[in-house]
Amino acid sequence: MAQCVQSVQELIPDSFVPCVAALCSDEAERLTRLNHLSFAELLKPFSRLTSEVHMRDPNNQLHIIKNLKIAVSNIITQPPQPGAIRKLLNDVVSGSQPAEGLVANVITAGDYDLNISATTPWFESYRETFLQSMPASDHEFLNHYLACMLVASSNEVEPMEQFSKLSQEQHRIQHNNDYSYPKWFIPNTLKYYVLLHDVSAGDEQRAESIYEEMKQKYGTQGCYLLKINSRTSNRASDEQIPDPWSQYLQKSSIQNQESYEDGPCTITSNKNSDSNLLSLDGLDNEVKDGLPNNFRAHPLQLDQSSDPSNSIDGPDHVKSASSLHETKKANTGIIHGACLTLTDHDRIRQFIQEFTFRGLLPHIEKTIRQLNDQLISRKGLSRSLFSATKKWFSGSKVPEKSINELKNTSGLLYPPEAPELQIRKMADLCFLVQHYDLAYSCYHTAKKDFLNDQAMLYAAGALEMAAVSAFLQPGAPRPYPAHYMDTAIQTYRDICRNMVLAERCVLLSAEILKSQSKYSEAAALLIRLTSEDSDLRSALLLEQAAHCFINMKSPMVRKYAFHMILAGHRFSKAGQKKHALRCYCQAMQVYKGKGWSLAEDHINFTIGRQSYTLRQLDNAVSAFRHILINESKQSAAQQGAFLREYLYVYKNVSQLSPDGPLPQLPLPYINSSATRVFFGHDRRPADGEKQAATHVSLDQEYDSESSQQWRELEEQVVAMVNKGIIPSSFYPTQYCLNSYSDNSRFPLAVVEEPITVEVAFRNPLKVPLLLTDLSLLWKFQPKDFSGKDNEEVKELITGEPEMIGTEVISEFLINSEESKVARLKLFPHHIGELHILGVVYNLGTIQGSMTVDGIGALPGCHTGKHSLSMSVRGRQDLEIQGPRLNNTKEEKTSIKYGPDRRLDPIITEEMPLLEVFFIHFPTGLLCGEIRKAYVEFVNVSKCPLTALKVVSKRPEFFTFGGNTAVLTPLSPSASENCSAYKTVVTDSTSVCTALISSASSVDFGISIGSQPEVIPVPLPDTVLLPGASVQLPMWLRGPDEEGVHEINFLFYYESVEKQPKIRHRILRHTAVICTSRSLNVRATVCRSNSLEDEEGRGGNMLVFVDVENTNTSEAGVKEFHIVQVSSSSKLWKLQNSVNLAENKEAKLASREKGKFCFKAVRCKEKEAAMQASERYTFADIIFGNEQIISSASPCADFFYRSLSSELKKPQAQLSLHTEKHSIEDAVRLIQKCSEVDLNIIILWKAYVVEDSKQLILEGQHHVILHTIGKEAFSYPQKQELPEMELLKFFRPENTAVSSRPSVDQLSNLIKTSLHYPESFNHPFHQKSLCLVPVTLLLSNCSKADVDVIVDLRHKTTSPEALEIHGSFTWLGQTQYKLQLKSQEIHSLQLKACFVHTGVYNLGTPRVFAKLSDQVTVFETSQQNSMPALIIINNM
Repeated sequence: MAQCVQSVQELIPDSFVPCVAALCSDEAERLTRLNHLSFAELLKPFSRLTSEVHMRDPNNQLHIIKNLKIAVSNIITQPPQPGAIRKLLNDVVSGSQPAEGLVANVITAGDYDLNISATTPWFESYRETFLQSMPASDHEFLNHYLACMLVASSNEVEPMEQFSKLSQEQHRIQHNNDYSYPKWFIPNTLKYYVLLHDVSAGDEQRAESIYEEMKQKYGTQGCYLLKINSRTSNRASDEQIPDPWSQYLQKSSIQNQESYEDGPCTITSNKNSDSNLLSLDGLDNEVKDGLPNNFRAHPLQLDQSSDPSNSIDGPDHVKSASSLHETKKANTGIIHGACLTLTDHDRIRQFIQEFTFRGLLPHIEKTIRQLNDQLISRKGLSRSLFSATKKWFSGSKVPEKSINELKNTSGLLYPPEAPELQIRKMADLCFLVQHYDLAYSCYHTAKKDFLNDQAMLYAAGALEMAAVSAFLQPGAPRPYPAHYMDTAIQTYRDICRNMVLAERCVLLSAEILKSQSKYSEAAALLIRLTSEDSDLRSALLLEQAAHCFINMKSPMVRKYAFHMILAGHRFSKAGQKKHALRCYCQAMQVYKGKGWSLAEDHINFTIGRQSYTLRQLDNAVSAFRHILINESKQSAAQQGAFLREYLYVYKNVSQLSPDGPLPQLPLPYINSSATRVFFGHDRRPADGEKQAATHVSLDQEYDSESSQQWRELEEQVVAMVNKGIIPSSFYPTQYCLNSYSDNSRFPLAVVEEPITVEVAFRNPLKVPLLLTDLSLLWKFQPKDFSGKDNEEVKELITGEPEMIGTEVISEFLINSEESKVARLKLFPHHIGELHILGVVYNLGTIQGSMTVDGIGALPGCHTGKHSLSMSVRGRQDLEIQGPRLNNTKEEKTSIKYGPDRRLDPIITEEMPLLEVFFIHFPTGLLCGEIRKAYVEFVNVSKCPLTALKVVSKRPEFFTFGGNTAVLTPLSPSASENCSAYKTVVTDSTSVCTALISSASSVDFGISIGSQPEVIPVPLPDTVLLPGASVQLPMWLRGPDEEGVHEINFLFYYESVEKQPKIRHRILRHTAVICTSRSLNVRATVCRSNSLEDEEGRGGNMLVFVDVENTNTSEAGVKEFHIVQVSSSSKLWKLQNSVNLAENKEAKLASREKGKFCFKAVRCKEKEAAMQASERYTFADIIFGNEQIISSASPCADFFYRSLSSELKKPQAQLSLHTEKHSIEDAVRLIQKCSEVDLNIIILWKAYVVEDSKQLILEGQHHVILHTIGKEAFSYPQKQELPEMELLKFFRPENTAVSSRPSVDQLSNLIKTSLHYPESFNHPFHQKSLCLVPVTLLLSNCSKADVDVIVDLRHKTTSPEALEIHGSFTWLGQTQYKLQLKSQEIHSLQLKACFVHTGVYNLGTPRVFAKLSDQVTVFETSQQNSMPALIIINNM
């Protein structure tokens, strides 16, 4: 239980005090009423004795009474009504609330820190009032009247006569059978005569004389002269006299329906109060009317209007709050005791002392003796009761029967003079004067008697008081017999059905147990008495039980919280809203944040409702807010109810302050970090064959890889524009800001271009939410060029803002547990700084069948697509936490976040805005297929744009044509099939020889060191004016690998007028092309051994080209025609086709392979000399009837673009440091011999059947030949993974990699060829030796002097070799040493000698070569490429 002001040792004696009746004459009552007090009230503050009192017990032992208090009350002949008592208790509890500035106790239990009110004054007030207002009953005498004060005034005409009238009146009330109430202790009641004298108005001498007369008649012990009203009330303002009455009247003012004659209330006389009530005491109304008005209705009498039902627990809370309020109003202005001085106070105090010392205590002492004597004589006992106590307790105990065995005979009644009742009387008297030992003995005896007679009500009373007496005994007390109390409570409750007495037992016993720190037992006891018959009592007891749980040695926090909730519930049922709210709030501390979500919801809901009822609207709103924002586990219907309740309360709050700031709404959730901001217009949809550039949009998913690629492309073009350096102020353009982008800078937006903010909403509830009139909330600071800043903050309600236009979404429905994004636009019309603060909207829910507390849809509600039940206007802020900083040591050790500025754009001046449309842009191509499309550039802004460039990582995919108009064909003008190529019809005779043309790579934007990825767009006049549009042709070539290709184009452009903030703008486009297989081309080149037409010095080469149709006809391709093979090189050109003697068309059906062989020769010197100017010679060999000019667009474009990757590789410069680099130089020279710089272009047509129409597609493949004898491919080769090697556990020796040229390279240093007759006839029968002349030609292919050794000796002696060579020998020198100058050709005349006929291989000479200025490191044998066979015939 909570801490109390009084200890239990003070509480119990104060709860059971001697009762004294007061009977006043009208005149006497008038005198006290001048002070706004009745006589009984006048005495109340002074009713406790200030000194100890002594009296003697029946054994003549002196007994000391401390702090004795007496209770004086006016005689009331009606028992109080239960309904009135209930109303009084209700008012007392509701009138006592925790003090405002009360410091709560902080209790730490486990991991809970609870703020708990240590005291519960409402409970103490309730307990005090309850014990005071208990009606007197027949089975106990504690609150029966012991004495009666008869009060008359000295102003009366005949005071003595008045006293005798009062005396008769008292006698009649006590002894006439018509009055069953009030109850009197003994028939012989003490009468004490009091003469009231008004000092300020009365005659003092007359008063004294009357007092003398009284003394003679009633004895000095039996009367008193009390002088009051020493001043008149109108001088009250002179000095401030303390008012000791207010604290008592505060409590009792509620119950005082016996109102003052000059008070604000009306007198409730018996006539109107009782005419409709049950007549409880059998008196007829007429008789009652005859009573003087002293016997008013009991203060607890209810008017019929208050309690029409008279039910058990009538409306506990009908008028509690209002009546209390009125009473307080009525009482505030009244000053009590206005006519009394401090002397008068002392006189009253003295009067109480005298009355107690002289009258009351002697009377009690005498009564105890008489009762003691009676009992001894009646029981026939030889000694007094007191001395016999020991015997009763020591031996021969009768086992008490358990309650359940006893028959239900609570109905047994004793006559008033029954000896058992006399014992009880004596016990009660002893108890009232604090003689607890004697009282205990008597109660114990009485208990036995009552149990023997099975008078259960009496037995319970005796048990209850015996237990209390045992506890209060001084000295070494016996243990508190709690089982007595338990039995008493059970009897009262179950057998006697008297809850009031049971409740008194519980209140006393719980206090006693608490004082012994037996909290667990106290709690069990308190909980036992909670029942349905009284909500108020149950609430208070449950609350005390909760306090017991928290005050235990190891506090039971959850039990505390649970019982607080139960108490709150019962308080609520009893109409005690404030107490209910307090209980729920205290319990909430325990349940909060522990994952007990349903319990939390229940508590918050109740707190919300109670707060709303008490008009604490802010609390109500925050409680309902909690229910909605925690991840609720409630059912949909319940959540719907919560939401509607919240909206209803919110509406009321907002109506109180309609002009206040917009409140923050809890729903729906906003994932602030997922907010995306997009600058610019939405993308236009595709229009027929026109397809807009994809650019950036909010529908695209973020991909870090692609964003990195775009960034690199932009850096590339910016670097090129700025002469290779990226300026320090450069910052990649970001059109869409999200949580992955870099938001540390203020983003730049362009005036008149919309800003779209995508807000991610999530509805956590199982009911749909409807947001209406949803828009962005912003703050704008216009910047004038004059430099004046005038900040103007515009909320949404501004009409048509000139600064920023705001888009409003009229309805936005989020279904249950759905995440949904809303895209909200702003249209800036002015430059300045914009801050997007959040969103503002009406929150509502769709009207279902349910309504809140009978509140249906409000009139005048929004009716749109969805019917809205109720909505409130509010806002939610968008607050985005920036990235965690992690650069410096300080940032790493502390938690710091950088700024996130995506919602704070700076609006800058107008900029040009480009839109790009692609016309006839294909989605599927064959590998290598050439297709012509058109690109349209439109300037949709009000500024001209210039410096338009496009950059792509795949420049080989597209071209806008060459730099000069000659090279770029106009829109298709070819004779056949609308070809994308520039063609010329040829004469069929010149079919096999090449047609020569040349072109410079510079014309096509390709040169060493340039960036082929950045391509300027050839705009006419290089400027695109506002509103203008330009269409340009664009040739595309399908990439060489099959599959899906994403090709990124980045268009870069600038404003004609340079802007300080934005230097350039970009537009992105991603083209997706699906390529399917077409042809695979592989080619090799090798030296021709023939030496004819040697005018070119350095010989000819043969080019072998294999073409395979790898198309699996999924694209509907019937066959491919090879229409032309062209070469392009600075040094070489194709001369003619070797293998096609007759003009047969080169057709390849699916999976067919064709082989071509061409002869290549060196270009003429004058042609070769032009190589420095990047000019290439193109030679075309035609297999059809029209020539495609391969040196024009688009054929040359794509050829150069495929070359550009090669050109980007740095060329090896010849070294100047001879000593150091001589070896490397030598290697380089040797390598150059085997290098060839020849490129083959295969042009083809494919015949496609599509929808029964025949289409002709065309395309080209490139093969770049670098090295003699090495196969080259048109398609990229897959790198084969090296096989896994065994792990080596030893350390390899550090072998220096020698820069030796490979055998292949060395074998190409010298070209050899043998010239001899193919067959030779010789008459062997005439001459046995046959001599054949053979010429060995040695040609130096390098540009350096070469030393050559020719060795004619047969090296091998193995039989296989002999078989191959046959047996022939060279005659003459066996070894020749020569030196060949650069590219010199030398012939050696040799003779071969044969002895047999047969076929011989003459290719046996071994040739060694080394560079003249080198050591012999490079000597190696020159491998002869093919066998030189000779046939020797006999003739």
